[in-house]
Amino acid sequence: MRIADLSGRRVAIWGFGREGRAAIRALRQRCPDQHFTVFCSAAEVEAVHAFDAALEVIAGEPDATSLARFEIVVKSPGISAYKPALLAAQAQGTRFTSGTALWFGEQPDARVIAVTGTKGKSTTSAMIAHLARSLSVPTALAGNIGLPLLELLDQRADLWVIELSSYQTGEAGPLELGVVTSLYEEHLDWHGSREQYVIDKLRLADVSHRLLVNGLQPGLLERTQRHPRRLLFGRPEGWHVAEGFIRRGAQPVFPVAQLTAPGLHNALNACAALAALDALGMDALTAAPALARFRPLPHRLQPLGEHGRWHWVNDSISTTPLATLAALESLHDRKVTVLVGGHDRGLDWTPFVDAMRRAPANAIVCMGANGARIESALRAAGVGCPILLVADLASAVETARPHTPDNGVILLSPGAPSFDQFKDYAERGRRFGALAGFDAAGVAGIDGLGIADLPAA
Repeated sequence: MRIADLSGRRVAIWGFGREGRAAIRALRQRCPDQHFTVFCSAAEVEAVHAFDAALEVIAGEPDATSLARFEIVVKSPGISAYKPALLAAQAQGTRFTSGTALWFGEQPDARVIAVTGTKGKSTTSAMIAHLARSLSVPTALAGNIGLPLLELLDQRADLWVIELSSYQTGEAGPLELGVVTSLYEEHLDWHGSREQYVIDKLRLADVSHRLLVNGLQPGLLERTQRHPRRLLFGRPEGWHVAEGFIRRGAQPVFPVAQLTAPGLHNALNACAALAALDALGMDALTAAPALARFRPLPHRLQPLGEHGRWHWVNDSISTTPLATLAALESLHDRKVTVLVGGHDRGLDWTPFVDAMRRAPANAIVCMGANGARIESALRAAGVGCPILLVADLASAVETARPHTPDNGVILLSPGAPSFDQFKDYAERGRRFGALAGFDAAGVAGIDGLGIADLPAA
């Protein structure tokens, strides 16, 4: 579907976050005389009117009858495609689309690398764009990473690196290379089940001419084995990590110790980025040294620095227990007090509990809506370190200080979403930085979003 297809139709925009606002701007630009309706929360009504006084506004969660009034609804990604009201309106003929789908409709000839994965997709996307720019390739970086595609509707680039969440993978059009960094259970509340999450995540394979996947995950390999042009990273015959180096086959290419993004998982993300360049015929070997200049993304194992007597690390993006384990592994030689817990999506914490029983952290502070459930599981397993239960992030930071030795690390890696206390993981990360004594503004910002200037020669 192209934006022109909406002309003369009854059209609604569902959601008034950044994606929704980008959709409104794009539709207004291409269809200036069109009447549009916005579904938003009651708290957002005044903001919608201030944004565009010509918009009709319907406050509150729409039901099937409200949605069925419209021929086309442009839906924001966070709204589940499996909501009963949506499915009922769809059955009555309402078509649902998104900013992602509309962008692909407008850019059928764009050269696209689309990246998804339960974890690693943002860092891998940013690394690909960074490395491509180091080769003087005009490259756009957008999508779920923090810049809606429709905000770049009329801009051009030789290469588009697009991060897609599991909410968006089914909305992409045909593309040159799809990348899947990892596959664990997540977002079960949106997808309804683990199996549906996997199905939705791997819809990217259906539209990818070539598919690059993590060769270290048996389940992912099994689910993608029928793709006719599948490529692997993480295996000894290709880009992988061994003996302290990122390697291409037997050839050592880049020392892991020189990566600015810490942890083995980030070294594997770098392998994915280099393999993606290789897949598109770019000179990955020449690009590899630029990894030393890559700026780690905020909220992803972000070292904030030393304050008081402790080192502080912000991993607020961690929304699964396995991501928390990866964060702890990257700091395995340090005394780490880890802050866990948040919005409860019903994920299984057994792997985390088992790992803590074998090799406990210095201390574990449990917080938020699922904090008590995590604490109970840790105590039942006999985990041999202090286990502390608090209500919220502020209490967690205050509790962590006296339980962490001098020169130790206080790590925010919640393993759960932020929605019980914060708007999103970024707000949680900024709050953590402020509570630790840092300037919250310095905790934010992703380098290279959009179509950035190329590095100086």
